[in-house]
This record gives sequence, C-alpha cells and structure tokens, in this order.
Amino acid sequence: MRNWIKDPLAILAEGAERGIVVENGRIVELVGVGKEPAAPVDTVFDASRHAVLPGLVNTHHHFYQTLTRAHPDAINKELFPWLQALYPIWSRLTPEGFRLATRLALTELMMSGCTAASDHHYLFPDGLESAMDIQVEEATALGMRMTVTRGSMNLSVKDGGLPPDSVVQDEDTILADCERVLSRYHNASEGGLIRVALAPCAPFTVTKRLMTESVALAERFDCRLHTHLGETHDEDAYCLEHFGCRPVEYLEELGWLNDKVWLAHGIHFNDAEVDRLGKHRVGVSHCPTSNMVLASGQCRTKELEAAGVPVGLGVDGSASNDNSNLMEGVRHALMINRLTYGSGAVTHFDVLRWATEGSARCLGRDDIGAIAVGKQADLALYTLDELRFSGSGDPLAALVLCGAHQADRVMISGEWTIEDGMPVGIDVARLRVEHGAAAKRFLEAL
Repeated sequence: MRNWIKDPLAILAEGAERGIVVENGRIVELVGVGKEPAAPVDTVFDASRHAVLPGLVNTHHHFYQTLTRAHPDAINKELFPWLQALYPIWSRLTPEGFRLATRLALTELMMSGCTAASDHHYLFPDGLESAMDIQVEEATALGMRMTVTRGSMNLSVKDGGLPPDSVVQDEDTILADCERVLSRYHNASEGGLIRVALAPCAPFTVTKRLMTESVALAERFDCRLHTHLGETHDEDAYCLEHFGCRPVEYLEELGWLNDKVWLAHGIHFNDAEVDRLGKHRVGVSHCPTSNMVLASGQCRTKELEAAGVPVGLGVDGSASNDNSNLMEGVRHALMINRLTYGSGAVTHFDVLRWATEGSARCLGRDDIGAIAVGKQADLALYTLDELRFSGSGDPLAALVLCGAHQADRVMISGEWTIEDGMPVGIDVARLRVEHGAAAKRFLEAL
C-alpha cells in the first residue's frame, strides 16, 4: 500500500512541502512544491492540520519508576540521597507491577510523539528475572520500536555501594542472562523493532570484571553499550576515592571509549574529557528535565557536539522526571540550554535534531531519526488547535516554544499507532486504573 501523507501544515524535511509517500514501512518519496506523487497512491491522509516531525527517539529511561512518581520520601533531594530513599521501595518490585509500569511508560512516550525508546533496567529483585522478556512483550504488543538494555548491578550496600543486597545479582548470573537476551531478541537488521544493549548501571554499582565482560559480549553480538556517567560531583569523588581517577579515565581503562557506547547525563566533563569523548564518538543522552529536578547540573551539549559527540535526548526515570513525555523534554532542553549558552545559540531546530537524528545516532541507528527517502516511516504528527498555539506564526517553532505535549497521530514502520491522540488497541482509562492500583499496592507493601 502506498500512503500519501499530503500537504502538511509544516514538515521537518526539505523538499517535502506537499508531503511524503510511505510504502512497505518506509518513506519512498518526498513530494515537493507544486508536485504530485510520481506513481499512483492507494490512500491519502490529509495532513493540512498537522506539523510533521520524524518520530522522537528516547535514549534513556527507567520504566519501573513510573510506580514512584513524586514520592514523599524522595522529593527535594539530590541524586544520592534520592536513590537511598527509593531503593528500599524499589526492592519490592514485582513482575506484575513491572509489566504495568512498562506498558504505561511506553504508552505515555508514544502519546508524546515517541516512536523508539530505550529503557535502562538494572533492578533485579528475586522474581523479576524475566524483566527483559516482559519489556519485549509489551513493546511488541504496542508496536513501539525499542532498544532493550539489559542493565545490571552487582555491588550493594555490603560492598560499599548504594543499592540494597536484594536488588543486585552476581556477575555470572548477569552475564549468562545478557547472553540469553542478546541471543533471543537482538535484531540489528535495518528496520528491526527490537534491539538489545548491555548497560551496567554505573561505575559505583558494578565491578570492573562486569564492565569488561560486557564489552566482550557487545563485540560478539554487535550490540551497543550504555551506562550512567558524569551525572554528579559525588560520582567524581567516588571514582577518585575508589579508582584513583575520574569517571572518563576509568571508562577508558575498561575499554568503554568507542563509538558503540552512549552515556546517560554526561554533565560534569572537563574540556579534556569532552575532547576525548568526541575523538571516540561516544554518545551522550542529555536528560534536561531530570537534571533540573535533581539539580545535578547542565550538560555541555554545544561543546560535546562540537567535539564530535552524538547528542540525544532522554526523559530519564519517571521518578526523577515525574513524567515520560519526550516532547516536553524537547522544550526543557531548549530552555536550559538557552540559559547556559544564550538565546541565539540554541534553536528549536537544535533540540528537535537532538530528539530525532542525534538520539538515533546514540542508539546506533541510521534507519530512523529523519524524514528522508529510504528511512523507516516513523512519524509524529501534531495539530496546533489548542489555545496554547493560538497566534503562533511558525508551526515548527510553536511545537517547542508553545509547549506541544501530545501527538495527534503517530506512525511506526508505516502503521498508525496513535490516532486522534489515543493509542490504537490500548484502553487508556483502564491502564490508568490498573497502574494506579499497582503503585498503591507497591507502596502499601512497605
């Protein structure tokens, strides 16, 4: 079927003023000014009310945290105290609660215009050994493109780490399951819906052996690597005390500085470290909302990009963001980066690029992140009908500056997954009730 998405109000692509043609899950034609599709089409979607973007790509999240948003024990804290308050609660995570948390996070992301997501799951209390399988099942059912990151922690309180003993696993268990998940789910082919990455949580929650063995597995399976790095000054102090070096130097010692790695946050890098990361093309997931909520600092996005670092966007966990809306994160990225660099130095095109093309590069994908012939037909369409947009002159700028937060239509691999603002095949009201009940049980269990 050839579908013409016709005459958009605005579109983030050159030479597509009259829209695009989608066939077999790909973009096959851009239709320019005064032109018609080169060949007959089977269906036409009138996009004259819509501003059209490439589907947004989320590079960092913790789905399970949707169960503890705005938790009274954790609000108004910085990262380490925040973690110490929430780890005992998260240790009660069950497979049923995790499934609903995943379903809600994916649905919320998709409704914001997200077509591809990565979740960093590193918490494995007894009974949750099938966490990766649950996430694949939920993403597949929803039609979401996803990089499932098999996270890990093997240093707990007894080892001088932060997490309680009950949520960590031993090295051999972790590595065996990493290999299982890679063998079963990793699809590196063009257009593959599910890919797998390996993601030890952070330098202060895993051993050196786990970090280096993860590199070896990634090389065997041609997958990517992910971890938290450079989020707080506390992390710098920890690495200096325990390893005798700063986090980036420690990462290089472990073989983690290469173009298959992307890092979450990347705030506290000095000039030499920025240059080193750029030299090795290590990606950085900028998480502006979380960084502001926890007052962690401001990512050096412009310097990182100038050095050659792919910069993408992430919403981060829904307990450090209290939301899973990537379009909202785009606006926050504009605001905090203008505060850092000046009003003329960062534009709406910059932050939209980070959320699409830049994020796709972080995930190692060249088949998504842009509206171009040959790319996967992953699209987010927004109307400008709400009061917040009244009076706006530039539709694409208005999406960011006026605060768009919900897509009217979303397409993944040529299939509509959001229609009239609602996910296809998902009862949102029921999901809200079930997820809310799971969160309540989760907290009452304490």
